[in-house]
Amino acid sequence: MKKRLFELVVCLSAAVMIVGLTVIPVQAKDLRVALLLSGPANDGGWNAIALKGLKNAEEKYGIEIAYTEHVSVADAESAFMDYAAQNYDLIIGHGFQFGEPAVRVGKRFPNVKFVAIEANSYSDNTASYRIAVEESGYLMGIIAASMSQSGVIGIVGGMEVPSIVKGLEAFKLGAKSYREDIQILESYLGSFTDVAKGKEAAMAMIDQKADVLSHVANQAGTGVIKAAESRGVLATGDSWDQNVIAPETIICSNIYNVPNLVVNIIQLVRDGKFKGGIFDQGMSDHVVDLAPYHQFEDRIPEKARNEVARLKKKIMDGSFTVPLIEKRTGN
Repeated sequence: MKKRLFELVVCLSAAVMIVGLTVIPVQAKDLRVALLLSGPANDGGWNAIALKGLKNAEEKYGIEIAYTEHVSVADAESAFMDYAAQNYDLIIGHGFQFGEPAVRVGKRFPNVKFVAIEANSYSDNTASYRIAVEESGYLMGIIAASMSQSGVIGIVGGMEVPSIVKGLEAFKLGAKSYREDIQILESYLGSFTDVAKGKEAAMAMIDQKADVLSHVANQAGTGVIKAAESRGVLATGDSWDQNVIAPETIICSNIYNVPNLVVNIIQLVRDGKFKGGIFDQGMSDHVVDLAPYHQFEDRIPEKARNEVARLKKKIMDGSFTVPLIEKRTGN
């Protein structure tokens, strides 16, 4: 009797083990991550690269994802609240404006992780990741100044906020370091999505003899590129390699490897290593870079190419630090 009972227990245990093995999914959706975007996901720049990172993480880890486009400053807090109430584990706001709302909502949902990219706010469960756009911005200033025949270049920013101002100020410093007499026109649009306004600002600069235009303006920056293309002047891109938009116009682009940043943040949460704070990410972290010169490789003066390569190496090894200026200054 005891022997038969023992055999029965063994059989039942084996059956439980087999059932246990068959019911565990191969790719369990063990994490729910939401993303808040300030503009359209297909803007070909700032918002698009963040969504790419989220989708890369979905493919890599089998997580559950969601995102909301066109989240205004006024709606940021309620957008965080909605996802937190739906038990999302990590909510990422892609832009400086999401910092303070993330901290406020984080106090009400201490078990949820919050992230704001390019913000300066943090708490125990909220982290800000700042991209050192000033590093590539400085080098882009050198490139723009070297390619100008008229001695006048222009740069257009979206909103006049620290995360954008630092890129424009670094651009101006880089341009002046290469060519002291260069004239730099600048304009802030007060928008990241108004393409028509970006084009209008660029046209005004071209009318003032600017022959190389740059932008740090998200979707609105495509208006700058289209203006340059239509008037036969040169331009630079931002956020990703925008040479594909206008191959004969875009000399080079600032690259922000937000996809890798988003994947890395999600990895920290999955590994239980996420913590609140402010974290800077730049060239040495492989988050900031310059795109290839493409067909402009031989058109950019050798002196400028050598200077960019030299300074990039020094930025990465820490022997040169681009000044961080977050308030607008004169030229």
